Amino acid sequence: MVAIIDYDAGNLKSVQKAFQRLGEEAAITRNSREILAADRIVLPGVGSFGAAMCQLKKYELDRVIQEAIAQKTPFLGICLGLQLLFEGSEENGGAEGLGILRGRILKIPDAPGLKIPHIGWNSLALQNDGRLFAGVDGQPYVYFVHSYYLKAADTQIVKAVARYGVDIHASVEHENLFACQFHPEKSSTAGLKLLENFLKINHER
Repeated sequence: MVAIIDYDAGNLKSVQKAFQRLGEEAAITRNSREILAADRIVLPGVGSFGAAMCQLKKYELDRVIQEAIAQKTPFLGICLGLQLLFEGSEENGGAEGLGILRGRILKIPDAPGLKIPHIGWNSLALQNDGRLFAGVDGQPYVYFVHSYYLKAADTQIVKAVARYGVDIHASVEHENLFACQFHPEKSSTAGLKLLENFLKINHER
C-alpha cells in the first residue's frame, strides 16, 4: 500500500488516481501508524514552502517523515514535496526545510521571454542512472508548476535536469529517497512509467 501524506497541501487526489491506475492501493492519510506501516510513502504538495512546513509540524508529520526515511521505506517527494526535503528555501523571506538532503530552494530568476511561475511541459536531461527513469527515453517531457527550484549540494544525487533560464535539478535519488520537481502524475506515459518504477523499488526495512 502507498501512503500519500495529507498535510492540507493539495494535489492529493490526482496522485492517488495515478497509483490506482497502475493497480496499486493508495491511501490519503496523516495517521502516523498507517504511514509508517505502508510499503511506500509519497509526499506531494503545491503551495508555499513556509506554510507547508508549518502544516507538517502542526500534524507532527515532520517527525513521521524522518522516521519513515530512517527505516528505509521507499519515499517519493513530488513538487513542493521535493523542496521540503532540503535545507531551506528563499520563499517567504527564508524558511527552514526538513534538512534530510543538502541543498537550497531558490527563486527562478526573471529573464526575457520567461514566465514565472514555470507552468507547462519541459524536457529532462537524464544523468547518473536514476532508478526512477529505467526504461524512459533520454529526454522525456514532463509537466511542471513552480516558481522556485532546487540547487542540490551534491550533484551525484541529481538524476534529471531541466532548463528554464537556469538549470533546475528536477529529480534526485538518495538510497530509498526519491523526489521530482515536476508532477509525474500529470506527465502522461513518461510520468506513469516513473511511478511504476517507484512501485518496483525494493523495501529494505
